[in-house]
Amino acid sequence: MRGIDKIYINGAFVTPHGEETADLFNPATEVKIGQVRLGDATDADAAVAAAKRAFPAFSRTTKAERIAFLKRLHAEVSARADELARAMVEEYGAPQYFVGFAVANAASVFLNMVETLEAYDFTRTIGRAKVEMRPHGVVVAITPWNSNYGFICTKLAMAIAAGCTIVLKPSEMSATQTQVLTECLHAAGLPAGVFNIVNGRGDVVGATLSSHPDVAKISFTGSTGVGRSILLAAAQTMKRVTLELGGKGPNVILEDADLDAAIPTALMTGFMNSGQACIAGTRILAPESRLPEILERLKTAVAAIKAGDPNEPGVQVGPMVSQKQYERVQGYIRLGLDEGADLLAGGEGRPAGLDRGWFVQPTIFSGVTNQMRIAREEIFGPVLCVIPYRDEAEWTCPEKVESFLLMKGDLDDETETVYGCVQGGGGWPCANERSDEAADRGGSWCWFLDADAMDGSAAGS
Repeated sequence: MRGIDKIYINGAFVTPHGEETADLFNPATEVKIGQVRLGDATDADAAVAAAKRAFPAFSRTTKAERIAFLKRLHAEVSARADELARAMVEEYGAPQYFVGFAVANAASVFLNMVETLEAYDFTRTIGRAKVEMRPHGVVVAITPWNSNYGFICTKLAMAIAAGCTIVLKPSEMSATQTQVLTECLHAAGLPAGVFNIVNGRGDVVGATLSSHPDVAKISFTGSTGVGRSILLAAAQTMKRVTLELGGKGPNVILEDADLDAAIPTALMTGFMNSGQACIAGTRILAPESRLPEILERLKTAVAAIKAGDPNEPGVQVGPMVSQKQYERVQGYIRLGLDEGADLLAGGEGRPAGLDRGWFVQPTIFSGVTNQMRIAREEIFGPVLCVIPYRDEAEWTCPEKVESFLLMKGDLDDETETVYGCVQGGGGWPCANERSDEAADRGGSWCWFLDADAMDGSAAGS
């Protein structure tokens, strides 16, 4: 069992002032695998102070110096890819296909930022004005548990490229992964205080950082409710805030869709990362004229999806990250039945053959209306809803489609599909599984739209 009793401040691993601890579990076995000591408000203050001290010198670094730092970060993360992968499987339960992507992506974001930085002009002329892009100050990045490495590395890479210093507050449930990654980042030898990492609870460390007067900007990825609280706290000192929040994205199957391509794509995007993904296409909007065929194909296809031990090859759906998340998803499955939806596949409880672990059956509801909570609220698990539509005007109506939207996919027989008619969110062309990562999707890679209250912005720091 591993004990994590250090946080990272001013270029060193230090014992936190905070004394609270949190247990760490393997979600596939429910076995306790470690314990992490959490930072507190005093530790958050110390991290900001270190970043503030480092900012004047780091903000004056040249483009070449920042590129060198990014390349060293890439090299150190790449060098421990196998160890990072093992930690992610043990602590998060991610299937092998997602682990392979996540670790490689965490390393590659530094090189991607090198390419961006090389082409970026910090001084430009607009009309008769000379505009100089300058580092903003101390940045805070608060990251979630569902892709720990990727979020930390992406936000760090952006801060380094911009010449900003940063304090990162990852999820305390990802402490093992964070420890290994922090060791990689430390080995890159950046100046002390440029990046600082504090494990801690959101309502303690996160709240302190969100309202800290010496923080210039916050980049947050997580739930909509927490995002609102961060926005309110940051407003008191007029911080810049970037929020990437909850999603309830649709996969729209058009009437001329090739179902041989559309059905596997809809299930892949819906169950990605075991359904614990803000960009997952958890609503399948299907034309009424082809609904019986689509439902039959979905039922057949989902039966072939393997859920289970993330160490086993071919597993597509692993466990939920925690018992709390497992119970949340089970509650939504019960809610769907109570609301009158029909269970096309899956249901309550674990998949057959599994008697332990926080596993959820890959579940699909049909007979779902847009008024049901399972159609409007982010479940964050392998639960999909099939919602029929009569014509294009119906599925492009924001009132019916866009309660929560980070990403939408349009599944049809051609790549030229309808985007402008849907308000909010980034479009992802999925016809025949073809897409272009360089295509504009309304922001850095997605938009957030909460029809009830908040219009946030794309991810990035």
